[in-house]
Amino acid sequence: MINALNRRTLLKGVALTGLASAVGARATLAADKPLGIALVVPSPIGDVGWGHALAAGLEPVKAAYGDKVKVTILENIPEGPDADRIMTKTVADGNKFLIAGSFGYQNGALQIARRNKDVSVLHASGFQVAPNFSPFAAKYFQGTYLMGMAAAALTKSGKLGSVSAFAIPELITSINAFTLGAQAVKPDIEVSVVWVNSWFDPAKEQEAAKALMSQGCDVIFSNAQDTPSVISACEEAGVYAFNLNSSMKSYAQKTYLGCVATDWSPYFLAQVKAHMDGTFKGANAFLGMSDKVVKVVDWNSSVPADTMTKINETEAKIADGSFSPFTGPITKADGSEGVAAGKTLTDKEIMAMDWHVKGVTTPLPK
Repeated sequence: MINALNRRTLLKGVALTGLASAVGARATLAADKPLGIALVVPSPIGDVGWGHALAAGLEPVKAAYGDKVKVTILENIPEGPDADRIMTKTVADGNKFLIAGSFGYQNGALQIARRNKDVSVLHASGFQVAPNFSPFAAKYFQGTYLMGMAAAALTKSGKLGSVSAFAIPELITSINAFTLGAQAVKPDIEVSVVWVNSWFDPAKEQEAAKALMSQGCDVIFSNAQDTPSVISACEEAGVYAFNLNSSMKSYAQKTYLGCVATDWSPYFLAQVKAHMDGTFKGANAFLGMSDKVVKVVDWNSSVPADTMTKINETEAKIADGSFSPFTGPITKADGSEGVAAGKTLTDKEIMAMDWHVKGVTTPLPK
């Protein structure tokens, strides 16, 4: 059973119970009660996007455990004090497994974990770790490198674009790998970026896509948007586009290049089992193709056959660990050395990336 709740409903409940009682409550579920699992996300679940992918990742958990779990999804919860209060209340209501589904939830979710040692917390895209607090993120860059190869084969202008949410390492690495994959096919490729500073702003995302197209970008990367605004705008203009997390092919039948999809179910299943077994241990989870979390789907048939052969060969090497998109030599956008020849960045170094590769023409926000 999934209970879909929104910000207004949850804040009304917080007001009725009071924050003090929410914090003070420590209801321990009886052994025969289901495990309460709460997923909190900053945008609507809808039929596509980040929140949708997280919710879909819980479906196999429900199938595996049936009435032993009760899943509640809290959508449209903005980062900040509201999120902190709402997450606190969900725990006070008896949920012992919390998935904080946005980078900006980190501090509040960590404090909840510290106050409630019997609660296991997963936090999306963060970096803090505690005994009962695990950050998790996807190696999107493994898929965006392949998308870059395809984009280079299709572009006529040699200019690619990306409408991107926030300048955090997870999205910076996605752009960098997209650029490097394209340059592996056409070395002179350039990539322009528009940062919209939002996870969910359809109008702003569409404007950003149109701005990139006006600059001559003829393949657009929708980087962590929870709406199909970019994809739809590109379809209307006859420009190829792709996105992260879940397929948006239904919004662009002709020019949809594909999706770097995430399947969180292997990770969620393992962590829920660990909680139930009493073996949950906070750890940083950076998950990719070898973990069956990242995969590329819905390739456009316009990608040339010889390019698809190279893409499939590269994908196999990424999956088995014999190739990484971040193996040097790699030059930074400012001309300095990013990665020395023969060196491969570690996961820790990739997760801390705060620079663009040569070929990305838009400076990072300061």
